[in-house]
Amino acid sequence: MSLDAAPVHAACGRMTHSQHTVSAPPLSGYLLGLIGVMIFAATLPMTHLALNGFSPAFITFGRAFGAALVAAAALIVLRRPLPRERRGELFAAGLLLAFGFPGFSSVAMQTVPASHGGIVLGVLPLMTACFAALFGGERPGLLFWAFGIAGTVLVVSFSLSGVDITPGIGDLWLGCAALAASCGYVISGKLSRSMPGWEVIAWALVFISPISLAGTLWSLAGGIDDPGPFELAGFAYLVLGSMFGGFVFWNRGLAIGGIARVGQVQLLQSFFTIAFSAVLLGEAITPVKLAYAFAVAVVVWMGRKAKVG
Repeated sequence: MSLDAAPVHAACGRMTHSQHTVSAPPLSGYLLGLIGVMIFAATLPMTHLALNGFSPAFITFGRAFGAALVAAAALIVLRRPLPRERRGELFAAGLLLAFGFPGFSSVAMQTVPASHGGIVLGVLPLMTACFAALFGGERPGLLFWAFGIAGTVLVVSFSLSGVDITPGIGDLWLGCAALAASCGYVISGKLSRSMPGWEVIAWALVFISPISLAGTLWSLAGGIDDPGPFELAGFAYLVLGSMFGGFVFWNRGLAIGGIARVGQVQLLQSFFTIAFSAVLLGEAITPVKLAYAFAVAVVVWMGRKAKVG
């Protein structure tokens, strides 16, 4: 090897090493995603509480409009410029995340326990990965898909096992909720690569606010049924946490670590939901649920190591 070739060879070695290190997303992406997941995990139990004082329609539109007011205030105070070139994508994300998931899940929570709903929504990571591959610019490898499918099989088998309730129409509504959420996650995660994650959900809420306001006014008559402190607290959580705060962490985590890989963290959301359901609603935590929790945790850990392009 000549002296001139040595630096080139060393540079190539450094480049190869860099390529290998880039394939592993920063841990901060997973941590931010986990915080978002923990906030989202309380959504179904809080919806159960809110349904005792509000109708599903009012919860769907009211939480979106309330969150839009908070988002608009933050955008004005921080003087963020209007992203005109992104308004179409932001509007689509708003429809899916503010109306699609909340609407379907609110209807589902009328017939299924929150803990059961949390398990069914364990299909979200695989569905998110599918949409990420379709239009998010990511290409998961075979090993990633294997772990994703394994985790999904675990949570779906729990849903169909009948160990807590008999499968019914509520599971179909939850499937629709998962479809809307996973598609919305990919759109917002992709936007979060070029703008702050909190701005993505903030502008999405603002762009759909005319619909949110109209829906809130439409559902106002008969939509409020003498809510008490717990029902009001549940609704407030849906507005501030589920509809806005959780996405601040979640979108940033997707942008840093990748939509498909950080989306795997959401396999743990089912079991955080079980815990919240036990504390807030008194739903039982059975050995079967704990066994599924351990199995899914192992799958998520292994899925982290799978290559995603």
